[in-house]
Amino acid sequence: MLFSALEGTIVGTAMPRIVGELGGLGVMTWLTTAYMLSSTSVVPIAGKLADMIGRKSVYVTGLVIFMIGSVLSGMANSMTQLIIFRAIQGIGGGVMMPMAMIIIGDIFTGAQRAKWQGVFGGIFGMASIIGPQIGGWIVDTLNWRWVFYINLPVGILATILISIGLKNVRTEGPIKFDIWGMFTMIAGVVSLLLGLTFAGSEYAWGSWQIITLFLVALVFLVSFIQIERKAEEPILPMHLFQNKTFSVLNGIGFLMSVGMFGAIMFVPLFMQGIIGMSPSQSGTMMMPMMLSMLAASILGGMLVRRIGVRTQITIGMILVGIAFWLLHTMNMDTEMFVAMTYMAVLGLGMGLVNPVITLALQESFPKSQLGVVTSSSQFFRQIGGTFGMTILGAVMNHRSSASLTEQLVPTLEQLPLEAHGMVEKFEAMIQESPQGLYSMLLSPDTLAQIPLPIQEMIVPILKTTLVDSLQHVFLYGLIFVALGALLTFFIGRIQLSGMTPKVKTETE
Repeated sequence: MLFSALEGTIVGTAMPRIVGELGGLGVMTWLTTAYMLSSTSVVPIAGKLADMIGRKSVYVTGLVIFMIGSVLSGMANSMTQLIIFRAIQGIGGGVMMPMAMIIIGDIFTGAQRAKWQGVFGGIFGMASIIGPQIGGWIVDTLNWRWVFYINLPVGILATILISIGLKNVRTEGPIKFDIWGMFTMIAGVVSLLLGLTFAGSEYAWGSWQIITLFLVALVFLVSFIQIERKAEEPILPMHLFQNKTFSVLNGIGFLMSVGMFGAIMFVPLFMQGIIGMSPSQSGTMMMPMMLSMLAASILGGMLVRRIGVRTQITIGMILVGIAFWLLHTMNMDTEMFVAMTYMAVLGLGMGLVNPVITLALQESFPKSQLGVVTSSSQFFRQIGGTFGMTILGAVMNHRSSASLTEQLVPTLEQLPLEAHGMVEKFEAMIQESPQGLYSMLLSPDTLAQIPLPIQEMIVPILKTTLVDSLQHVFLYGLIFVALGALLTFFIGRIQLSGMTPKVKTETE
């Protein structure tokens, strides 16, 4: 799980070296996008297949695909090849991601699951923090290709141990694959994610490209719903949404992920752009969030038996909301210790919520549906994360453009005629890509190319508008978290099982 999660973050550090050797600067972002698209799309399919043909079969298959994708990525000789191989690797990663949570549901009682799911959930937070550092070390010490090859020894060992030690839990009777359901779901999800990824960055929200992607997503997802209603073995049974617990818990997970990913994405920007930290320092600042999330996950596993699912999720969501309000108050005078404290509060809330959502879903459905309900939780959170990065990124751009137009443009117009070319460039960036201007605050080399008198005029304005924009981002994130907190009042009473349920294996 750790190496699968790392692949989402570790490659970013190696990108400059990869582009330097393979070229393809214009399609560089596809190295991450291809992995995200394929991994998110297959999560629900993996959960359903785990119920049908067995956990071990699906898990080992995912590991093998992941390792094949890793080897091919390491051997790539062009950017096009690498993007294709990253998509293959993402398929394996998407199969592996929900399997650990499903298997925890098989081998532990309800009262024990929250603790272990919290530990596994902490892996994702740790991967987002240590990924860039590991990637940098591999690139500096070895070669960018080892970013992919390093998966092999761990993958081979995991495959051997899982093949030997894991029993296969599967449904009885003939196996019927929902081929059309798989096709329409993948086509719809990929189109939706592409639209969310490119809207506001590559293309305008109202452009024909983005509108077309959203229309294609709508057509395929509506078709998927119709197919699932009639399928004998649907990938995502529609009757699950009639269950209040299923809909409410996945809604909470979705809304919290919208805000959570926004915080993880924008807090380092604040610390680097305003406080002046290095990338490694800003990564270190995220460590309290990961540690508090891990601690709260383990503590929550013991606490949930005493206070109940609804109370714990409510407390956790309130803590997440408080953290977002605190982040909203940060300004140019905020010290690193204070920001780290705010992140620790955020981690506490997330640690109390995330594992318990999965636990509650597993406790609310029969063992035959454990795979599909567990993977659905992971799926909706990943979609929520993508949605959050897109929406909060749009908030950031809109507010930045308005603030820079109001504060920076009048200052630029006072510059002498000799700087007219620079003024035109800055004004174009304000309208098209305001975040591009903020990149100067992150790059001393870029800033050094601007004459010192102009630096002294524009840098304070850039910092002021960046603070204002990020405060709005955290405020909008708080709105999504607050909506999630309101949903907690609709969670019914969920009784945790105290006995390990007996599961049927291939040998029984």
